[in-house]
Amino acid sequence: MQAIILAAGMGKRLKQLTRNNTKCMVKVNGIPLINRTLRQLEQHCLSRIIIVTGYEGENLKNHINSLELKTPVVFIHNPVYDKTNNIYSLSLAKEYLLKEDTLLLESDIIFEDSVLRCLAEDPRDSLALVARYESWMDGTCVRLSEGDRIEAVIPGNRFHFTESADYYKTVNLYKFGRDFSCTHYVPFLEAYTKALGNNEYYEQVLKVLVALDDSGIRAKRLDETQRWYEIDDIQDLDIAESMFAPDSQKTALIQKRYGGYWRYPKMLDFCYLVNCYYPPKKMMEEIKANFDALVCQYPSGMYVNSLLAARNFSLRSDQIIVGNGAAELIKSLLEQLKGTLGIIRPTFEEYAHRFAPDRVRVFISPKDGYAYTAQDIIHYFENHPADNLVLVNPDNPTGNYIPRQDIDTLIRWTAANNTCLILDESFLDFCSEPGATLLDESLLDANPHLIVIKSISKSYGIPGLRLGIAASSNPGLIHSLKKDVAIWNINSFGEFFMQIEQKYHKNYLESLDQVRTERARLTKALEEIPHLRIHPSQSNFLMAELTGTLTATDLTTRLLTQYNLFIKDLTPKIPASKGQFIRIAVRNKKDDNLLLTAIKELLS
Repeated sequence: MQAIILAAGMGKRLKQLTRNNTKCMVKVNGIPLINRTLRQLEQHCLSRIIIVTGYEGENLKNHINSLELKTPVVFIHNPVYDKTNNIYSLSLAKEYLLKEDTLLLESDIIFEDSVLRCLAEDPRDSLALVARYESWMDGTCVRLSEGDRIEAVIPGNRFHFTESADYYKTVNLYKFGRDFSCTHYVPFLEAYTKALGNNEYYEQVLKVLVALDDSGIRAKRLDETQRWYEIDDIQDLDIAESMFAPDSQKTALIQKRYGGYWRYPKMLDFCYLVNCYYPPKKMMEEIKANFDALVCQYPSGMYVNSLLAARNFSLRSDQIIVGNGAAELIKSLLEQLKGTLGIIRPTFEEYAHRFAPDRVRVFISPKDGYAYTAQDIIHYFENHPADNLVLVNPDNPTGNYIPRQDIDTLIRWTAANNTCLILDESFLDFCSEPGATLLDESLLDANPHLIVIKSISKSYGIPGLRLGIAASSNPGLIHSLKKDVAIWNINSFGEFFMQIEQKYHKNYLESLDQVRTERARLTKALEEIPHLRIHPSQSNFLMAELTGTLTATDLTTRLLTQYNLFIKDLTPKIPASKGQFIRIAVRNKKDDNLLLTAIKELLS
């Protein structure tokens, strides 16, 4: 068996990285892509490797010759790489296709060893490697029938998203048996290029072949756990570097993205916190039905969105402002506060990040699991006064909750001490106490020193829409916040969600009950795992303490690298000398069971 690598392309979308380099010489975690591919091919005892070069072909040739490979390498140059597509590059190597069985690869694919192995070792002689379509994929897809027969090839211009559940994406790795090349592929390749020219793609020949009663080629379906990625631009490169990083670096690379994990095949996110039981299907269908208008027309300005939010939370529009996520409002608010800031750690650090460290007063509870009460807070800040006090309730990451009666005590104490109280109730809807919210018109009017922050994204399960609110009866503050943020600070999708949310409020309440039920079930199951201690939580997440030899960082890394499950390592928030802590989001029963199984295997 031999291999052919198509490496003539210019890789323009990688910009400066391919200014003087061919695409396959771009480095992934410090290693050129072509080096990785060639070393993987060498594991299969091939007779030769044919590389079709083009752009910067001489540089590529010199680089490969310096690698001292055991397998002989043959170079074929495509002099018109900038005027042709890959069908011409493959046609230049067609004589080799006729000589023996061939592995055909494009040079911009990164994959783990098992991907190439499953293709090479499959007893069937001619295969197109395919993976079930996911939203991050782009390019040629196929539809399969029984027996892995390729029923249809779907080029990009014939792709229908409504049918994507039935599609498989071609991985651009193939195995062509010699007989298949002689009787099917090469004759059709020659006919196709003669009829339509050289500015086409070799997958088009496959499209013609599948129309035959016997195309001579079948699909090889990749296992969902087998990693691969196509690198077309700098964002693809960034994702590939995190996917294929050494285990010790992978978690940090993924954490610094702060989301966007739908781009990672089959990864389950137990790190970021959302309501997995909301929005309901009908609500999503209503949003989709209005997609064209929401994309193509301007959203309303701040005035209208304040009216919508006021209606939804039973406040006056002069008491509330809508933000592009709570983070936008936190930034704007903290930049306007004077004096010092009191916080309770460990907590959500976005508030403290907006103040100079010498202006921050920190209370760290000495109690087990960093639990604290309103009286603990009052006692500490009576002795360490702060002009402004932030309380996240329930707190993140501990899940610590202060009941409403005690919050009222804290409100009175801060008023008496002329302290601005910022109460973040982004997770409050998940608590079991009814009527705990401070989003109350009369309460705010009676306490102009009180500011309530709420992330709609988290509790309503819509982080992609970026919605949050701030509420206060301090008219000057709300006015200055509205003046500070952009008039169109939320998009039409966020506005439309607020417009229709009341119709689905019953569904929302049901979803909160589902989260509470699943939280209780997950807590009980985790408590049965050895070397794991679960701390009480009133939120949609659990803080767990590791009591065995495995560290929080090690567990987080192993869950990600071995099981594709992403949890929150709390070591940056809680020093290792104080214990080993992780945070686990409450998802749905199916997802949570996968996590339970994995943690049991690692800790038992």
